[in-house]
Amino acid sequence: MAVETDVLDELRRLRTRVPRLTGSLAATVDGLVLAHDVPETEPEGLAALTAAALGVAYRMTDASGRGDFRELLVRGSRGYVATYAAGTTAVLTLLAEDRVNVGRLHLEGRRSGARIADLVATRVGPGTGRHADRPVPAEHLAAAPPVTARPIGTLPVRTPQRPTHRPRPQTGI
Repeated sequence: MAVETDVLDELRRLRTRVPRLTGSLAATVDGLVLAHDVPETEPEGLAALTAAALGVAYRMTDASGRGDFRELLVRGSRGYVATYAAGTTAVLTLLAEDRVNVGRLHLEGRRSGARIADLVATRVGPGTGRHADRPVPAEHLAAAPPVTARPIGTLPVRTPQRPTHRPRPQTGI
């Protein structure tokens, strides 16, 4: 069984545990979809937006001295979007109606994020993605560079640069 199937099973179980949950998506921190259960929503677009929001959330927690990123909650007029860390290389994004029990959403989202992190860590190794469950030939193991986990929030985000000159004050405006 591939990691996508295991993660999708977890997403479906999550939907049964949280009333008013309308969708869920597991993705890499780079914005690639691992598995999704998001009817009426484009999963690739949601994964890309999750990656972008994740980069900003990571920078915000770092700049404010609040430690490592754990979760992000956005409330719209028709519901919630919640994103949870799922280990160092994946994230879980949940879509919920406005009347969802937010405490329950957090509790189950954190639990599912931890389960997905375990699934991704144990099933995705040097051969990642759809073929992670296939054995890696010995000649590939010797020549392969070491795999390093990319921590959450290390997306290439451009840091604003201060100008090298001092701006002149504008007069006569």
